[in-house]
Amino acid sequence: MSKLKLAIQKSGRLNEGSLTLLKKSGIDINNRRDQLKVTAPNFPLEILYLRNSDIPQYLQDGVVDIGIIGENLLIEKNKNLEVVEKLGFSKCRLSLAIPKEIEAKSASYFKGKKIATSYPNTLRAFLNKQNINCDIHIISGSVEIAPNIGLADGICDVVSSGSTLFKNGLKEIQVILKSEAVLAKSPIISKQKGEILDNLLFRIRAVLRSKNSKYILMNIPNDKIKAVTKILPVLKSPTILPLAQKGWSSLHSVINESQFWKVIDELKASGAEDILIIPIDKMVL
Repeated sequence: MSKLKLAIQKSGRLNEGSLTLLKKSGIDINNRRDQLKVTAPNFPLEILYLRNSDIPQYLQDGVVDIGIIGENLLIEKNKNLEVVEKLGFSKCRLSLAIPKEIEAKSASYFKGKKIATSYPNTLRAFLNKQNINCDIHIISGSVEIAPNIGLADGICDVVSSGSTLFKNGLKEIQVILKSEAVLAKSPIISKQKGEILDNLLFRIRAVLRSKNSKYILMNIPNDKIKAVTKILPVLKSPTILPLAQKGWSSLHSVINESQFWKVIDELKASGAEDILIIPIDKMVL
């Protein structure tokens, strides 16, 4: 049977998140130290551990069928690969930064100046749209040091928490793009492997939905059920069970994580009591 070939980062911030997602999707991964290729024993999947910067080209050439990669790198490599799912981890942003003592608040500061970056294509496209002419100095790694040694007036680099910028005396002045881990596929994936990918996506989406949702239980007076039901839009209909106390029911449903506190306030105002919130492991629709 054909196996779907998946490329993930050999080491780094995307590696751990990728392995965690696969394991939560029910895929066993038993790799030994320094092993670069692993076959899942319970799913038709072969995992290749590669350098992050090489994954887009391997996808383009069909050496691998799918890959988990940062959206920022996919844009930088400009391979026009299809993103089949955004995965919600390794969130970051590509930003312009300058020494913190400089009073500037926008990219216009860089007119006629130098920017150090590992993302020249993305930066150049942004600068062209902004009609900003400046010199781009390409660096591989440790971009933050460039202003301190006089190599550039500022940088364009990936930012997560901002702590690395702070430690190097820099501050963000403009975000160029926001990024997260994505699942991208090869343009020449076979029909059979496409069917395996659909199965994998079914599992991954069940995990992602559960991450963004909470199971909620509450006690509610029967005459308030209709009003409370309108507040809970995630599922088609909540589950309602009668309580031993006459005139009361237990209502079960799902709420979106982003709406959590707003929904809770509305539920309490509508008469809900004894509200319990439970994490969801998987959510299959």
